[in-house]
Amino acid sequence: MTLPLAALVPALPTHERWFVESQQAGDWSFFLSPLPLVLTAGVVVVTVVWRLVALRVDRPELPFLAPLGRLVPWIPRLLGIHLGVALLALAATGAFITPSNDHLEGVGGGALLLVEAALGIWLVTGINLRPAAALVLGLGPALALVAGPTALGECANLAAVAAFLVVVPPGADANGAAHPPRAQLRWALLWLRLGVGVALIVLAFSEKLTNPGMAIDTLEHYPALDVFALVGIHVSPETFVAIAGATELLFGLLVISGAFPQVAVLVAMVPFNATLLLFGQTEMVGHLPVYGVFLALLAYGSSAATASDVRWLPRPAHRKVVVPAAA
Repeated sequence: MTLPLAALVPALPTHERWFVESQQAGDWSFFLSPLPLVLTAGVVVVTVVWRLVALRVDRPELPFLAPLGRLVPWIPRLLGIHLGVALLALAATGAFITPSNDHLEGVGGGALLLVEAALGIWLVTGINLRPAAALVLGLGPALALVAGPTALGECANLAAVAAFLVVVPPGADANGAAHPPRAQLRWALLWLRLGVGVALIVLAFSEKLTNPGMAIDTLEHYPALDVFALVGIHVSPETFVAIAGATELLFGLLVISGAFPQVAVLVAMVPFNATLLLFGQTEMVGHLPVYGVFLALLAYGSSAATASDVRWLPRPAHRKVVVPAAA
C-alpha cells in the first residue's frame, strides 16, 4: 500500500481562517495543558540543539544542492515577482493582503484593493523596487484597521519579503542581478527569517494552540488533514491540534534560527506543498511569498559564499571598559 505524501509529516500546517469561519483566539487554558506545554518545550530544545550543531558546520550541509547557489544574484528579483503576483492575485479575488480578509466594502475597500493591485504590478516589473516594497510595509496600519492586530502577525511573511527588498532591491541592469555588501545581505536575510518565522509562530498560537475550537472545526470540515488517520493511527482532535500547533511553531523557530537552511526548507516544503492538493488555488496564492522565501533560503544556503550569512544573528556591541590611569 502506497502512503499519500501528506502521511510523511506529523501534521499539515494550514491557515484555518482562509477556509472556515474565523473564531477568536485567546484560549490559553488549552496551551497551558500538559501536552501542548510538553510539545512546546520539546520544540524549543530541538531548535537550540539544531542551531548549536549548525554552528559547527562552516559549509552548506547538502553539497549536491550547490547549483542552486548560482541563483543568488537574482533572488531579490525573484522575491519581487513572488510578492507582486501574490498581491495581484489577492486583489483580483477581492482579498486584501490575506485570503481571509475578503469582506472589504465601499469606496475605501475598493481603493485598498486598487493600491494592492498597483503595487503588485510595480513589483512584477522589477523597476526601482525599494519604494514599492516600502509602500507594501506601509499597508500594515490599513490591514490592522480592517482585520485587527493579529492579522499583522499572521501576514508577517509578506512584510518579510518587502523588508528584504527594502534592504536589498534588485540591481539596475536588465536582469536585476544584485551584489550587495555582506553586511547589508546579512540584515536583509535576518528580516526575511524573522518575518516568516513570526508569521508561523503567530499562526501556531492564533489558529491552534490558543484557538483549538477553530482548529477542530477545520479538521471536521477537512478530515483529510488528519494524516494520522491516513496511516491507521487514531488520536483525539485535541491531540492532533496540539501536534499541528507544535509543528508550525517548530518550523517558525527553525526559520528564525537560520540553521541548516537547506534541510529545514526541504522538510518544510513537504507539508506546505501537500496542502495544495486539498486547498488548491487559495493555498497557493496565500503561500506564494513563503515559497519565495524558501527559494531564497535554499539559494543563499547552497552557496559557500553566503551559507553562513543565512544563520547570522547580530551580537551586542562589546563595550570597552576604560580604566582611569593612576594619578
